[in-house]
Amino acid sequence: MTGNPITMPILNRLEEARRLDGVSDRLQSAVTATVRPQKLRDLLHGTWLGHPLHPVLVQVPVGAFFSTAILDLLPGRRPASTTLVAVGVGAAVPAVAAGWADWSQLTRDRRRVGLVHAGANAVAIGLYTASLLARLRGRTTRGKALGYAGLTVAGLGAYLGGHLAYAQGAGTNHAAADVDRLPEDWTEVCSLASVPEQRPVVRLAGDVPVLLYRIGDKVSALVERCGHETGPLGEGEVTGTGWDACVVCPWHGSTFRLSDGAVVHGPAANNQPVVPVRVREGRVELRQP
Repeated sequence: MTGNPITMPILNRLEEARRLDGVSDRLQSAVTATVRPQKLRDLLHGTWLGHPLHPVLVQVPVGAFFSTAILDLLPGRRPASTTLVAVGVGAAVPAVAAGWADWSQLTRDRRRVGLVHAGANAVAIGLYTASLLARLRGRTTRGKALGYAGLTVAGLGAYLGGHLAYAQGAGTNHAAADVDRLPEDWTEVCSLASVPEQRPVVRLAGDVPVLLYRIGDKVSALVERCGHETGPLGEGEVTGTGWDACVVCPWHGSTFRLSDGAVVHGPAANNQPVVPVRVREGRVELRQP
């Protein structure tokens, strides 16, 4: 029988490390206060991209640092290695900013892991900065040693980032799983008359809550659990009118257009899943896409 990886007990304890919450809560307040403008939040969350921005931005410093490690093993590559370290350190700045913005909107258990992830990356960037200064001063051997130390610590940070994304679901669309649980065939959920005009209501399709929005005899339908952190969109405020109306998640403020699920404001970076809907003989029917 295969047991759990040796790191799992450590990661489980880290997820439950409430002693980190004091620092985490203060940092969250500071980040939230700093990243206050809506346009800046949307930029850093990747709302405009339709995908979290942080994992996209980290590719540049990671690629630069790995390439540096390879070039440092080859003779006569000092200028190229120094340039790559500089590129990696510079590119880390926007990646860190996007990471902190995403971190500030996570649940406490995820923030605990994310705090250590960020700490490891901060140490790695510090080591690479020291490596860059050593290289610029002609202390190549010291610069290489600091670079390899930075890569080792960055590897730890990357491992924790992977745990955040794949084990804890940070940055994923939490509403996507509900799509698979919808009935495969057209299933009646309610009468058209029971859906009020231009006011969202929640109905069950099987055991999946779905948000219905009606104008006249046309109805749109979205998975009701917010894709960011499963907040109840059915309890959210509606802004705008007509088919441009949006629903605002009451938990973190993610905003989605009711007609097509398009994400308008973050922290969500993905569209809210749309549910196929039809009206037959005054009855509203739904099914899987």
